[in-house]
This record gives sequence, structure tokens and C-alpha cells, in this order.
Amino acid sequence: MSERSETKRPTQGSTRRSSSTRTWLEGSRTARKWDTELIGWAALIVGAGVITSVLLRLLIPTTTGQILAALALWASLAAPVVLAFRRGRPRGLLRFRWTDVLYGIVIGGALRVVQGWLEVAAGGSGAFPTYPLLNGQLPDLWWFTALVGPVLIAPAVEEFLFRGVVLVAVFRIARRGLDGAALAIVASTGAFVAMHAITGMSSWEEPVTLTIVGMTCAVIVLLTGRIWGAVLVHLVFNASAVALALAGTMLG
Repeated sequence: MSERSETKRPTQGSTRRSSSTRTWLEGSRTARKWDTELIGWAALIVGAGVITSVLLRLLIPTTTGQILAALALWASLAAPVVLAFRRGRPRGLLRFRWTDVLYGIVIGGALRVVQGWLEVAAGGSGAFPTYPLLNGQLPDLWWFTALVGPVLIAPAVEEFLFRGVVLVAVFRIARRGLDGAALAIVASTGAFVAMHAITGMSSWEEPVTLTIVGMTCAVIVLLTGRIWGAVLVHLVFNASAVALALAGTMLG
């Protein structure tokens, strides 16, 4: 029997197994239900959450009001994520690698340095930020409003929504490729900055910083296909701000 006749072609079963191992980034059908309908529901839910959060801050101008407003906003960010994962679980998105920790520490720290430069360029003093004190002590529940929320809750829900649901859905709808990646970066970052802008910004440095953070996290997800690197970058970025504020408060 000749060598040509002995060569075996891939069977239909082997082709099916090969396609079944693709990640969402490679075109896996596990993300097929992350579509325009999901984006629409996410916009409606988050919009309602933002309005509710703003109203709570206005109607209850106390620490309790701040906490309720934050909880309302985080719930509205988490709800589309729950809806998305009930529809499907994009293969590879939740995979974790120890390099994600390295991304978080190095890139998150570098972004905080960039934020400091931008703040000084915007007219800031460059001094350590501080927390307001009440009778020489930090306010009640500061650990939730200034520590647990910004460091643990916000990075997770924001990254899963903007760099998870929005980015993956737009990338899939745009049929992948460089154009799809560019559109996914712009859409996810724009939504991320807009959500923060509604809650108020004091200088041009803040939207610029948020844009840089959003685009960086989006690129990480598109390069790795995993969400945890972006979550950890965001976590380290926020945690470094808390650490600087605590240091400034103690020194003050």
C-alpha cells in the first residue's frame, strides 16, 4: 500500500472535537447568546441602577445614603453579569493563570503612578490624599465605603460587566478580528467612563485616567482571553489609592 493511501484524513468527529475546544476569543459558540439583546438589557438595568443610586445620594445625604446608593449601583452592575452567565459561559473567560497576578501587581501599580502624574498635571499638589476625620477618627463604616467597596466589590462587578459582558458581546457581534477588537475596546471603555461620569468628576484628569484604565484592562482580556488579569489590575489600582489615603491620613 502506498504512502499516499495510508495517509488518513481528519474525520468529522476529530474536527468536531477540535472546534469544541475553542475559546470565546477563537470563536467558540459558547458565547453565541452574548448578543445585542443582552447588551440592551444590560443598558436598561445599569441605567435604572445609576438613576436609583443618584436619587439615594440626594435624598439621604448621610453615610447610610452613600451605602444604599453604592449597593444599588453594584446590584445593577452585577445583574447583567448574572443574566449573561445564565445564557452561557464563554469558554476560557473564567480561566485563571498565575500570570494574572503579575499583571495585576505590575500594571495596576504602573497605572496608579500614571494617575499621580496626571493629577499633578491637572493642578494637584502631588501630596498624599487623606480621609476626612470626625473627632479625630475615621467615620463609622469607612471600612465599607472606602475599603471593601472600592477594593473588593467594585473591581469585580465592573470588570465582569464592562470587560466581560460588554467586551465579549461586542467582539462577537463584530465578528472578531482587529476591527472587532477595536470596537470592543471603545464600547467597553466608553460605557465604563460614562458610568463614572454620571456620579461626578472634579477635573479632566479623572476621565483620562479612567479611559487609560479601561483600555488597558480591555487589551489584557483580548490578549489573554481571561477576565482575572483585568480584575486584579483594577483591584490593585484601587487598593493603591486606599493605601495612599490611609498613609496620608496617618501622617496628617
